[in-house]
Amino acid sequence: MSKKIASVRGMNDVLPEQTPLWQWLEQRARTVLAAYGYREIRMPIVERTELFARGIGEVTDIVEKEMYTFEDRSGDSLTLRPEGTAGCVRAAEEHGLLYNQTQRLWYTGPMFRHERPQAGRYRQFHQIGVETFGMEGPDIDAEVILLTARLWKDLGLADQVTLELNTLGDPDDRARYRDALVAFLREHRERLDEDSKNRLERNPLRVLDSKDPGTREVLQDAPRLADHLGDAARDHFEQLKALLEAAGVDYVINPNLVRGLDYYGRTVFEWTTDALGAQGTVCAGGRYDGLVQQLGGKPTPAVGFGMGLERLVLLLEKQGQELPGPVAIYITAMGEVQARALTLAEHLRDALPGVGIQCHCGGGGFKSQMKKADRSGAGYALILGEDEVAAGQVTVKPLRGQDEQQQLNQNEVADWLAARLHEGY
Repeated sequence: MSKKIASVRGMNDVLPEQTPLWQWLEQRARTVLAAYGYREIRMPIVERTELFARGIGEVTDIVEKEMYTFEDRSGDSLTLRPEGTAGCVRAAEEHGLLYNQTQRLWYTGPMFRHERPQAGRYRQFHQIGVETFGMEGPDIDAEVILLTARLWKDLGLADQVTLELNTLGDPDDRARYRDALVAFLREHRERLDEDSKNRLERNPLRVLDSKDPGTREVLQDAPRLADHLGDAARDHFEQLKALLEAAGVDYVINPNLVRGLDYYGRTVFEWTTDALGAQGTVCAGGRYDGLVQQLGGKPTPAVGFGMGLERLVLLLEKQGQELPGPVAIYITAMGEVQARALTLAEHLRDALPGVGIQCHCGGGGFKSQMKKADRSGAGYALILGEDEVAAGQVTVKPLRGQDEQQQLNQNEVADWLAARLHEGY
């Protein structure tokens, strides 16, 4: 017997009993995005490696350690996308979407990073991302945050997440702050963890992200970026906070919330939860006004976010989110009536669009078919045997709720089911 082949570590299957929750989450997100006038864009999973080296930064962990990179048969270096923003900027610039116009775009799909798999964090993971271009005021920052807040309400998660907010200031602000931070951290270098010591020389703002207890203790006395802001960045942040407060969105200021790349500036935000342990960030976003220019375009203000679907699914499962099954009606076929059963199923699908109707296939006795009808999750079983066919009738057996079993004419059953399904079973 041949050896069975297992999936690649960290690249998980989503099984049929799991997909309804994924589909429900994705549909809720699509509905909210449409309500705000955002348009979907679809980018390739594979991009040129240079895009991420320039867009994410060659000295980041993602580029140095986590990307799935390979040479194709032409000798070109290609990479499975580790995130969506760089590809979206590339596509928008390549197709002229950024020339003298604003854009509100969104996308969804798999991303790939070679990192240690754990709950809510996989090597193939899925994101919904939003990117907006051409708008520099704090109103668009507020809009993308309000959009996410509305999604949490629609998902029933509003009381499970907290908005953390900060500003990175402008490039000159960050340069002044970086100098002050590096000078401070060098005085306490011996107390920093090894990752922070490496970041100190290469990407010092990332030290603020450290989860190491010793480093966190050092950072309590570190200089604050807020004390190095210029007037323009400070005004932008104050206006954003006022807009959120006017809309009734609560937030907490997290002065250690940063991004390690120079093209990020001003607004940064994260939605976090304490229900998922260490993987507490379910959505992260902010301004990246310098990225379009870094990738070869003209200076373009931009703001967006990404949210991990695996973590949101975990959060919804913890909430006990229940969904109706995909099958509402199960048609059994007793005796030589399979052709009539399939015809009845097609008639009902015409009459009841969007209703899940499953017709039994594969034979079997009455008890066997009824067991499968019950396991399908359907609300009603339609029993079609030779007697029913001869009389032009069908037996309707409720599998849930309080209705009694009865016989109906086949030309009446669609209207009867439509009324019951509308009421809910």
